[in-house]
Amino acid sequence: MRRAHTVEQVRAAEAELMARLPEGTLMQRAATGLAVALGNFLGRVYGARVVLLVGSGDNGGDALYAGEKLARRGAQVVAVLLSDKVHTAGLAALRQAGGRIGGTEEIATADVVVDGIVGIGGRPGLKPQALTAVRLAEQYAVPVVAVDIPSGVDVDTGETPDEHVRAALTVTFGTHKICHFVDPAATACGPVHLVDIGLELPAAPVEALQAADVRARYPVPRGESDKYSRGVLGLMAGSAQYPGAAVIATGGALGGPLGMMRYVGPEAVGEAVRTAHAEIVVGEGRVQAWAIGSGLGDELDVARVRDLLDDEEPVLLDADGLKALDDSGDHVNVLITPHAGELARLLQVDRATVEAERLTHARLAADRYDVTVLLKGSTTVIAAPDGRVRVNTNATPWLATAGSGDVLAGLCGSLLAAGLDPFDAAAVGAHLHAAAARLSATGGPTTAIAIARALPAATRQLLDEEN
Repeated sequence: MRRAHTVEQVRAAEAELMARLPEGTLMQRAATGLAVALGNFLGRVYGARVVLLVGSGDNGGDALYAGEKLARRGAQVVAVLLSDKVHTAGLAALRQAGGRIGGTEEIATADVVVDGIVGIGGRPGLKPQALTAVRLAEQYAVPVVAVDIPSGVDVDTGETPDEHVRAALTVTFGTHKICHFVDPAATACGPVHLVDIGLELPAAPVEALQAADVRARYPVPRGESDKYSRGVLGLMAGSAQYPGAAVIATGGALGGPLGMMRYVGPEAVGEAVRTAHAEIVVGEGRVQAWAIGSGLGDELDVARVRDLLDDEEPVLLDADGLKALDDSGDHVNVLITPHAGELARLLQVDRATVEAERLTHARLAADRYDVTVLLKGSTTVIAAPDGRVRVNTNATPWLATAGSGDVLAGLCGSLLAAGLDPFDAAAVGAHLHAAAARLSATGGPTTAIAIARALPAATRQLLDEEN
């Protein structure tokens, strides 16, 4: 499990640790980790041209001490001071090691720029002098390695309301921060390298499942299992206008752990589903969970769906099914899987606002409707009504293809039917959906059908990793 903590949590943990350590120890740990990461990033140290963008906080101190360590190993290190109040001891150490102070013109010929402008205490946006330096790095295509976070992003929300650093690598300390997981800031971070500095931290408000976590939660059938105990999913999807949505969602469901699936919908669509998937039962019957909405169009039966929301079986609402959701009643057994536009309609805001503030709006919808929200996107945000958040970060851009959301709805519905609660079903489903997309997109584009077909192989690969 990867965990991301808030600024307040990190500050408290740092203060507690610093009270027990000799002065400067924590900064030296961070600087050593940063210097090693920079050396690995560059592929060499001796002769490398390194420009440090140094602000007034401890981030600037980390950069200066890392620069000192690189200078002692033969790097040409230049510090561009962006404040009158930089870390005095760090600057002295850099100079003693052979580093020097320079201007922003040094950026043009640098091999790497180190972003030590502001740390986790900074606010979104950059001051003019810092902005000039960052723009020069972009102009000359010099890669930027961010210290802890890319300067200018909102650390606790992942929002980027103003111009900010776009890093080729971010080196962070002690724990991940929320901006490392949540877009749009997560994209600005690039790959994130975590340096352990010994912090003791409380429970994290944001998590990201890794393969072992998904494996531990996956409902593997046992010797005594039968098709009913493995889970029966009811699917309401597809319409005369969008029959393919039902076929695709069924493929996603069959790629999950369920034992049986019932399709409930128009007869012609049912025939299309049965033709593509002969094992499907078409018609009403007992189910352990419902997946509703993909491609329903105008054929959505709002009254029927609302009755199902009040029953004990968990329900997944996707696409057109979201129109049946209201903010009354207890919906804690409900999972919704909107994209940004659909969530914007639910919350009556602009799509651009949701895209810019993904975590904020996923949490808002979870609280307002008392549901678990899976907000689809490059980093999928999953918010539970009790405040828990998970983020899925293993997606590929090839996943952005028509029908992939139908596959995800079917898969998550299958996991609900197999017994996972909405929060785990969403997180496990998002991870496997992305893994299948990566598998199916090896070497090029993929399609929704190909993703669905890759789900068994992706799941088998995940489960086999334990052996």
